[in-house]
Amino acid sequence: MNIRKVDEHFAVAGQIAPDEVKAAAAAGFRSILCVRPDEEEHGQPAFAAVARAAEAAGLVALHIPVSGGLREEDIVRFHEAWPGMPKPVLAYCRSGARAGTLYATLAG
Repeated sequence: MNIRKVDEHFAVAGQIAPDEVKAAAAAGFRSILCVRPDEEEHGQPAFAAVARAAEAAGLVALHIPVSGGLREEDIVRFHEAWPGMPKPVLAYCRSGARAGTLYATLAG
C-alpha cells in the first residue's frame, strides 16, 4: 500500500486489497472510502470484500464509485457522509487521484 497523507483527517492510496485493511487499521485509520467502481479493471478486488475486511478490523467502509469525472451526486453523497465518518479516513481508487479530487471538494 502506498499511502499518501493529505492532512490529519485524510489520506489516499491506489487500490487496496482486503488483506491490507488490517495494516490500515494498525496505521490508525478509522474509515475506508472506496472511490473506484467495481470491475473497473480485471482482477481488482470487489468493494464488498474490502468492506468485509474493514468491518472485521473495526473500520467503517463507504463506497462512492466515481467513473470518469466527478458528478454532482458523487460530491453531494461524499459531503453528506463526511461529517459522520470516523477520522482519519483512507480513501482509494486506482491511483488515489479521484479520491483526492473528491476530498478537495470539501474546501470549495
